[in-house]
Amino acid sequence: MDLIKYIRTVPDFPEPGIMFRDVTTLFSEPHAFKAMIEQFNQKFNDVDIDYIGGIDARGFVIGATLAFTRDIGFVPVRKKGKLPYDTIAEDYALEYGTATLELHTDAVSPNSRVLIVDDLIATGGTAIAAVNLFRKLNANVIGCAFLVELPDLGGASKLRSLDVSVTSLCTFGGH
Repeated sequence: MDLIKYIRTVPDFPEPGIMFRDVTTLFSEPHAFKAMIEQFNQKFNDVDIDYIGGIDARGFVIGATLAFTRDIGFVPVRKKGKLPYDTIAEDYALEYGTATLELHTDAVSPNSRVLIVDDLIATGGTAIAAVNLFRKLNANVIGCAFLVELPDLGGASKLRSLDVSVTSLCTFGGH
């Protein structure tokens, strides 16, 4: 199934010149959502994974569903201040400032095999922060998976330069 036709493009959001790729339209279409999960599972069919790390917030939707279908653990990578227990933190740059992601200190055991999932890879800052968090816990990040990649912004290349494999189901040119 061609998933691109289920993703809405919203011009000039959140600021002029940005073409926002809204995946909630795909999430609300049951057949497209199921096809997305099946496509991710096909890509990682022969890969041993202990945990799916889903990035706040749309990565939760994809990641939790993938973890459920694979009968493995799901770990939320949260925005700062949202986790109730001891955490580790990683700051990252945004186009318009900085932000922080956190993980519980006991989110995964050392040497666990983690696949990090999010809806979209653009400049890569959020995904790189997630990789760094899992590596701080001595986990083995086996890759990052995204529904949408914006290759013109270079995030996937940055991840690959950190020796992280990148999988995406759809690509859009531009911003």
